[in-house]
Amino acid sequence: MKVEIWSDIICPFCYIGKKHLEKALEQLSFKDKADIEWKSFQLDPSLPLEGLSISTTEYLIKHKGMPEQQIVGMLEYLKQKGAEAGINFRQDISIQANTFRAHRLIHFAQEREKGSEMEEALFAAHFSEGKNIGSIQLLTELAENIGLNKTEVIEFLNSEQKTDEVRKDIKEAQALGIHGVPFFVIDRKYGVSGAQPIEIFVEALTQAYREGQHKFKMAGKQNNGVCENDNCRV
Repeated sequence: MKVEIWSDIICPFCYIGKKHLEKALEQLSFKDKADIEWKSFQLDPSLPLEGLSISTTEYLIKHKGMPEQQIVGMLEYLKQKGAEAGINFRQDISIQANTFRAHRLIHFAQEREKGSEMEEALFAAHFSEGKNIGSIQLLTELAENIGLNKTEVIEFLNSEQKTDEVRKDIKEAQALGIHGVPFFVIDRKYGVSGAQPIEIFVEALTQAYREGQHKFKMAGKQNNGVCENDNCRV
């Protein structure tokens, strides 16, 4: 069973959605048959690789036009939902940086069957540790920590490899009408938009696994817990 996940590393709901999917799979007898494929999506391609020197709150105010009161409420909500999912959100120290290079690295890791491990390491570095996920040095360290060859990673990151793959993912999202992330596509039969509750993932995964027909349905409430270009809706 193929599970394709369009996600961005600076998207908090993508991290929560990943945890919910994993917990759902743990409840299923066919969890070992799930083939997870991470797909690239960029919420803000204009961000510099070196990262911004302002806080997440300032970034959302200046670059997204969100009122401070709304941001404070959203970050508090995310902290609570993150804790429930086992995530320590520290967006007070998060660095807003361009994710394109990190997405390339995810593709590199995915070829070596470490895509989900790479995704987890990047999420943790950004949301819990306040590290710059645009930095080659950090990306190299994270990749080495999950067992990837340091020399190969450095050579890869200093090349243009996997650039086309990242752009292809982004174009495919547009073709599928995906405007917000996370977005999960299960066997091209079911779409799960947002960080849905665990039971929604269980239901969608179970139905997709059982059904042989090629049908695409939305599971759960659309646009629930989704980050789009403008903001993160709660």
